[in-house]
Amino acid sequence: MLLSGGTLITVDQTLSRFEGSVGKADLFGDGTASQAPQRIAGPLNILLAGIDPRAEDEVPRADTVMVVHVPQSLDRAYVFSLPRDLLVAIPAFEKNGYGGTGTEKLAHAMFFGAQVSQGLPNAARGFELLAQTVSDYTGIQRFDAGAIIDFGGFSRVIDELGGVDMQVDQEVRSLHLRPDGTDRQPAMVGYTGPQMIYRPGLQHFVGWQALDYARQRYTEGGDYARQRHQQQLLRAMIDKAFGSEVITNPARIERVLHAAGKSLIFSGRGIPLTEWALALRELRPHNLTQIHLAGASNIVAGQYVGEQLEPAAFGFFDSLLEGTVDSYVLQHPEMISPIV
Repeated sequence: MLLSGGTLITVDQTLSRFEGSVGKADLFGDGTASQAPQRIAGPLNILLAGIDPRAEDEVPRADTVMVVHVPQSLDRAYVFSLPRDLLVAIPAFEKNGYGGTGTEKLAHAMFFGAQVSQGLPNAARGFELLAQTVSDYTGIQRFDAGAIIDFGGFSRVIDELGGVDMQVDQEVRSLHLRPDGTDRQPAMVGYTGPQMIYRPGLQHFVGWQALDYARQRYTEGGDYARQRHQQQLLRAMIDKAFGSEVITNPARIERVLHAAGKSLIFSGRGIPLTEWALALRELRPHNLTQIHLAGASNIVAGQYVGEQLEPAAFGFFDSLLEGTVDSYVLQHPEMISPIV
């Protein structure tokens, strides 16, 4: 998309103001958040963790774990998700005395890392342990940036974008929300009351609808369908953000970024967010490839204990490290999620 010089200047000025409103923390625990900035050069791996809205004294869990891999050219990206119930080894965490586990669900890594002996839970520390866990599992030794996303706040971002258009690929019934967006009431088992139902076809969603649809996992396909829908939502948000209704409207850009700032904790390892936006300016929905990592439930003595990925996923991880991801995906087209 070609933008006028005046629009580019306005966007740059707005991004500079946005920089100050975004929560920042040393999400990787190695001091790089305060080091002198280095030039952004690919390939890049960016770790994203989504958390549910919670009281500030409640320990967070990573409800969503997503990795964005950007090849050296910085002109396209691969996005893949890891199941929240993926069975992993969570390493010991010296900073809070956590001793590590044999096998646990991935979502618990943030929970174990965020616990402190006194005071409020530390989400940044939780992210640090999550990053270590994902690194150990995938072999990605270093994440170049990371963010914690508060789902509650992201609903406001979507509203400021003017909603998003999403192609619903299967009927999805909301576990938690009614058709008007209010909470369903807890029952002895599950919830009671009418459910919001998302029908197949092209739908225009406001914030709460888009997030609710993308977070449902008790549906056909389970957590793997949820991963696909979350990647689809990311694509839809990028598409809307770079549409003419937003990118040429400085006032709307300001509102979108202000809402985003309230729902993000970001670490660019010392590199300002404005420089990250400039480095990744070529990314658009058409060059964002959604990757599906197939897996299966692990059943022990008739009981569900978690998820495990199939061998092809580890070949994909190896290709990220070796710089051969393009050819690997070409050889495994079944890993590409359909664009809907």
